[in-house]
Amino acid sequence: QVQLVESGGGLVQPGGSLRLSCAASGFTFSMYAMSWYRQAPGKERELVSSITSAGSSTSYADSVKGRFTISRSNAKNTVYLQMNSLRPEDTAVYYCNLRRAGVGYWGKGTLVTVSS
Repeated sequence: QVQLVESGGGLVQPGGSLRLSCAASGFTFSMYAMSWYRQAPGKERELVSSITSAGSSTSYADSVKGRFTISRSNAKNTVYLQMNSLRPEDTAVYYCNLRRAGVGYWGKGTLVTVSS
């Protein structure tokens, strides 16, 4: 079965950096686009970034453009989110997402807290 396991979250000061990882299993990782979402307290889940199956194309929410970078290793079945210049408003639980045949799969998320 599909499993997505996020890691790398934590507490960081404003202006700092974190690198999130999502280890995937249970499907042919190299065949599917992957995405990162986030959900801040009291807010709806929002799309942060996506990457195509081969990693040749990426997209970002306007709020993170120029600060976050999505990448993947098909050899390691892992998708990453490098987050730089973090702001308090980036505080959220970050989720890895696969959409396959119209069905969305989610990990349990990793909490990122940006605070001084």
